[in-house]
Amino acid sequence: MLATRYWIVPLAAALLAAPLATPSARAAEPFVPGSGEFVYQAADDFEDPKWSYQTNFPKSSFEQDDNQRAPGGYSANKLWHEGAKRGTPDVVKRVATPPGGIPGSQGALMFQTRYSGIPGRITNEQQQDDLLMKVDRFLGRSIPVTWQPSCTVRVYLPPFEEWENRTGASFGMRADCRGRIPEGETAAYWPGMFILFRSETSRNVESDYAELSVRANGMGRDIRALDIKEPGWWTLGMSFTPDGQIHYYASEGVDDLTEEDYLTSSFPYNYKCLAFDNFFFNVANWDNGQTWSTAWVIDDPKVFVVPPTGESIASLPRRKGQRVPTFPITHIHEADKKDNGFFGNLFGGGSSRGGRGYNRSASGSSIRNRR
Repeated sequence: MLATRYWIVPLAAALLAAPLATPSARAAEPFVPGSGEFVYQAADDFEDPKWSYQTNFPKSSFEQDDNQRAPGGYSANKLWHEGAKRGTPDVVKRVATPPGGIPGSQGALMFQTRYSGIPGRITNEQQQDDLLMKVDRFLGRSIPVTWQPSCTVRVYLPPFEEWENRTGASFGMRADCRGRIPEGETAAYWPGMFILFRSETSRNVESDYAELSVRANGMGRDIRALDIKEPGWWTLGMSFTPDGQIHYYASEGVDDLTEEDYLTSSFPYNYKCLAFDNFFFNVANWDNGQTWSTAWVIDDPKVFVVPPTGESIASLPRRKGQRVPTFPITHIHEADKKDNGFFGNLFGGGSSRGGRGYNRSASGSSIRNRR
């Protein structure tokens, strides 16, 4: 497998050059996702042959037309749910683990979409669907960054000839977070990593490859991390330190992440992360009623924590009547407000202030016929 990494200035070095560019003048040391203790309530291995997912069409499209269309899709184990903001992928199912997966793994999760916009309407735009792993529902609370949460997942990139033939965003691994914005209020935001396709049928692309990018730097811009020249399994991970910083890691194959897999650290949008709520995934396609997205397969999504001094993993789930820290949202992004326009927020983010605006330059979406 071949990959080309891009040189990314570590945050600590960036702070020396521009100490006012981030919310904190002292950056915490990154730690490897998967460190600490495994949160068993926030994981799925898809090994149960009876694993299933119930779609409830028509899907949600609240982001476009303020319509959630309850009750939404959900898995039989109740861990996975359709996002109320954007709809469920059209296909969500357990499949046999593709070759080269985690040793001993028999099952993985595949999702793919075709009608990714408003039900019954063709937009002829790039659109997305979301699949949420509801960590906060199973724990009964958010995970404060004082617990140093992290999340990991294995992702299978199929042969490039099987991808939707479109240069642009295809897959996203995201964290549903709450953060302190520069004005001091608390807002929801969605940092993550994206896999984009670069088609050989697009201008200046000699052969098909994939690109991994990070969302986002302090200005809200995506960071190009590496190019993937050959398909196969990758391991992605994010970790969260008490200073509100987020750290990104990626590695070829299915082995656990190590320090050598570090990509970068940032305060996305100049926010300081306060809490981790959920782990979720995006799938995008060109919404023309005909073109299927790439079929994405993931395995072994997990959440970990490093309990603070005096705490243990057993004290993380909220007990009945227990008071736990909460992080009420006091700031609503303009792009999340009602009647804010039709195509606001593909893949959530891209604008420097709100973190939800569609950044067309980041996706570079185009379609051409394959030669």
